Amino acid sequence: MITLSSDFGTPYPAAMKGVILQRSDARLVDVSHEFPRQDVRAAAFWLREVLPHFPPAVHLAVVDPGVGTDRAALVVRAGDHALVGPDNGLLLPVARRLADVDADVEVFEWTYEDPASHTFHGRDVFAPCAAAVHEAGVARIETLDAATPTDAYEGLTFPEPTLPTEEGEAPRGEVLVVDGFGNVVTNLPGSVLAGHYGDHVSVGGVVARVVRAYDTVDPGTRVVTVGSHGNVECAVNRGRGNRSFGLEAGDDVQLSF
Repeated sequence: MITLSSDFGTPYPAAMKGVILQRSDARLVDVSHEFPRQDVRAAAFWLREVLPHFPPAVHLAVVDPGVGTDRAALVVRAGDHALVGPDNGLLLPVARRLADVDADVEVFEWTYEDPASHTFHGRDVFAPCAAAVHEAGVARIETLDAATPTDAYEGLTFPEPTLPTEEGEAPRGEVLVVDGFGNVVTNLPGSVLAGHYGDHVSVGGVVARVVRAYDTVDPGTRVVTVGSHGNVECAVNRGRGNRSFGLEAGDDVQLSF
């Protein structure tokens, strides 16, 4: 299996699939091609949340604002999985989650000839790379002439929240992403809501109800809950939390119960 993820929309992913199918008989599975455009951190978050649900595979992921520059191309082995994409931090958060321990994350720089296009490395660099890794096998990446082990690559980590150390202190964090429903996903762990279900909470002066499920309140009601990712999210039942709370990715959040 080769999974494909990008911010390309359509029809560009079809070209990547065509290149892969010329070189491989892999089963191709689309994750998403609608990641926020050129937003490496958002894509890295969603890859971290989605790809661990797949069986071992080669994962091709391209969100690449630096396409055509001297940024490197990477293959990352994480346990039984391989990740292929640009060296901009995109692949590292999910690699850490796919591997049992950080030591099981191995990074290879992929050497490529001058591609046909300086603006579409997804087709001309990463698709051929993913096909080659698939055909060789994840356990045999180092046997490929184009793959060279490296310790020099871009890392990416998500900001850590500030959690209360004393009673009455307010948890503080940051908005990581806003999903397609308008739910505002923060970096605050869901555990900060323990003991507060049914209570009201102020998020930067905007008051909401703490709930376990959206539809426990009337449509249009603001809620704070724990999303499937395990983090606190600010939402509106059958509405858009980002608009109602006035929040977007990168904003600071503080919960006052």
